[in-house]
Amino acid sequence: MAFIELPLHDGRAPKWLFNRMVRLGAKIINIIVDEYGERELIRRIGHPLWFHALALVLGFDWDSSGVTTVTSAVLKKCIRELDLDIMVVGGKGKAALNIPSEIKEEGERLNFRTGIIESLSKLSRIAAKVDTSLIQAGYPLYHQAIFCTKSGEWCIVQQGMNVSIRMARRYHWTWNSFTTPEENPHSGLLGYRVHDAVLNLTSAKSRDARRTVLDLAKENPRKIRRLLQEACGLLKGSILEWLGIKESIRRSVLAYRIDPRKVNWKALEKTYQIQPRNYEEFLLVKGLGPTTIRALALISEIIYGDEVDWSDPLRYGYAFGGKDGIPYPVDVKLMDEVGDLLDKAIADKEKRERLLKRIKGILRRGNKVYYLVKFR
Repeated sequence: MAFIELPLHDGRAPKWLFNRMVRLGAKIINIIVDEYGERELIRRIGHPLWFHALALVLGFDWDSSGVTTVTSAVLKKCIRELDLDIMVVGGKGKAALNIPSEIKEEGERLNFRTGIIESLSKLSRIAAKVDTSLIQAGYPLYHQAIFCTKSGEWCIVQQGMNVSIRMARRYHWTWNSFTTPEENPHSGLLGYRVHDAVLNLTSAKSRDARRTVLDLAKENPRKIRRLLQEACGLLKGSILEWLGIKESIRRSVLAYRIDPRKVNWKALEKTYQIQPRNYEEFLLVKGLGPTTIRALALISEIIYGDEVDWSDPLRYGYAFGGKDGIPYPVDVKLMDEVGDLLDKAIADKEKRERLLKRIKGILRRGNKVYYLVKFR
């Protein structure tokens, strides 16, 4: 999955800078569309590194949360001024809340097919639900921007905010890497800070738990309430009560903080009535938020013994640390060890090829990372 983490910066882009960003951005977009077409523009916007590079070319801070919000606003204005057949909706705060009506208005203005308009409306809600409820890293969303061509190629750029540590995390979705909303729905992965105990139901490791969560959502809420009380009781029990429970569950259990009073029981009543057949229908149920889905995951893991992945989908940020001690001091010993390893690999051609194949396999496994180093 692709997201990038950024420090929160107060204030807004000055008008003199924003106007120049729009002017320069329009030229860049026009050239890309003329040379490669609208489809390629959407693909590039959905690429987190290209998006970031564009913001830098346009003169914005490289390490600011505003990279996402301001660049999205610039793209929206540029594309509309160029009168391209590309729908751009959403933005920060209220603009994100107006996405449903904006999709309809822009779709009608640009003469988009009804099917695409309806699909985008659903996709907007699903993407927001996934990045707040299926992945719970502590970054509630406050920005979402959607870009879509008339032929249906789309990308979503959304951002969440962790106020306590003053950091933002950006998520990217693209049509060409998306197959299902519940498992690895994003397009790559890079970032700044890795967190402990992140509920990650989009992981392949959580597949059994996801099935159980969906099955539980179809049960009578009275049964779910009883199972939740039983699970919470086990969490508070003595160590003797844990002897029959798997070690992996004992390790992750400390991450659960569930108050049954905060579970949306009305939303669970809706799912019981609807009987969702898949995760798309499940995620579209209004009111199913992080606490409610976390409660279902708790029951799945503690009562039914399903594995839940508690590792942050952000696998790495800095390789050895930073010279200013951010996010941590440089690990000189590790740097030297890696340098020695690469010296040996370069000297031995066969060993080098094996090493590159292993690295390539690691990067491609699971999270669909597509930033690979090429050796000449």
